[in-house]
Amino acid sequence: MNTKDTIIAPVTPPGEGGVSIVRLSGPSSYYLLEHYFSPTGSVEKFSSHRLYHGKLKDDNGAIIDEVLAVYMAAPRTYTCDDVVEIHCHGSRHIVRIILDLFQRAGVRLAQPGEFTYRAFLNGRIDLTQAEAVARLIHSSSESSRKLALSQVDGGLSQKIYYFQRAVKKLLVLVEAWIDFPEEDIPGTDIQQIRSGVAALVEEVGRITSTYSYGRILSEGLSVLLVGKPNVGKSSLLNFILGEERAIVTDIPGTTRDIIEEGIVIHDIPVRIFDTAGLRNSDDPVEMEGIRRAQKKISEVDLVLLLVDSSRPLDQADLDALDVCRQYPCVVVKTKGDLDTCHHNYDFSQFTCFSVSAKTGAGIKELINYIYEYFINDPSSVSDSVLLAERRHYESLISSLANLKKALQLIGQDEFLEFIAFELREALFYLGQITGETTTEDLLGEIFSGFCIGK
Repeated sequence: MNTKDTIIAPVTPPGEGGVSIVRLSGPSSYYLLEHYFSPTGSVEKFSSHRLYHGKLKDDNGAIIDEVLAVYMAAPRTYTCDDVVEIHCHGSRHIVRIILDLFQRAGVRLAQPGEFTYRAFLNGRIDLTQAEAVARLIHSSSESSRKLALSQVDGGLSQKIYYFQRAVKKLLVLVEAWIDFPEEDIPGTDIQQIRSGVAALVEEVGRITSTYSYGRILSEGLSVLLVGKPNVGKSSLLNFILGEERAIVTDIPGTTRDIIEEGIVIHDIPVRIFDTAGLRNSDDPVEMEGIRRAQKKISEVDLVLLLVDSSRPLDQADLDALDVCRQYPCVVVKTKGDLDTCHHNYDFSQFTCFSVSAKTGAGIKELINYIYEYFINDPSSVSDSVLLAERRHYESLISSLANLKKALQLIGQDEFLEFIAFELREALFYLGQITGETTTEDLLGEIFSGFCIGK
């Protein structure tokens, strides 16, 4: 990818609206603004970070649109290169004409995430901050927004850099004694290395333990409703959502595919999946829905297995209970407003709730349980140092393993070269988090998930 040319992309979503914004970044940005933009009034030279009113014209001088334009001079820009933004009327057609105009002038359409990628390459942000930008754009709750924003501001980066400095300091001390093999390393230096590595093991371990909570804040929970047909899955989904999202009838097999809906529970995003009822069927469409439901059981954070409290358990219920016992599962006894039937089954290994989608009884308690099941004690975790990316978690786990190995080697009086190797490996994995030791393929994979205008 050429990172020195001038790129362009719309930075507002496609569609009609009051205003759309088109962004250019690169060395030709200022020249192109002068060439195609005619400001209202007399302007000899565009000042940086100032908004100008005027007309955008094509190569023949025909007016394309009445716009606002701003020039931002490097390096005080998002990409650290010259940046120009055109604020035009929010028409898909106008945006398309503007993009075509600048592309004919030699500007290249930006690839997904390329503006942020250039900010990373130019040292404005590190890789953890770049990834947090994407999470901030997609944040769906206040907690996910705060977590992403803290990492855009460098909360996690500062912690990783602290770990790197600490490891480098210990590595310098170890390598200093490697250069003098004929001398015995003093006990005070051995103790300094041991205590330093032990402190890092404790601190890095504390950060890795936040991943589960951080992932929940960022991505949300996934909850799957399963059970045989007509057990009340769709009714429960509709009640939780407060709207008629799923079709509810007395006809078994109404839901034939997975329905996904999102809600927020105590500021935690939750994705709820309603599935086809589990039973034997000759209908190929329904059977495909059942197959998808069975596959989804192993992919979600929590399964809500629904059984009808007003009817005896049948083989379909027993089969579902047998499958779900292998996964995090809560049994929900539905239709609590009807006369209950005694179930001759030992539910002791499951947490059970009795609910009614008709009266709402028990549903609030179920929702609170889902939250408490995953969150436990959020007050014990600092928002600024939560891990939300699996990539960060895996790199820190690898770094932690090397630090633990180094600590073990110190206790066994092993050669300093082995200890130095483990410390270097720990540094390598820490560098993967911030982007210092990250491969081009991984960078491409990360930034390809961004939207084009960011």
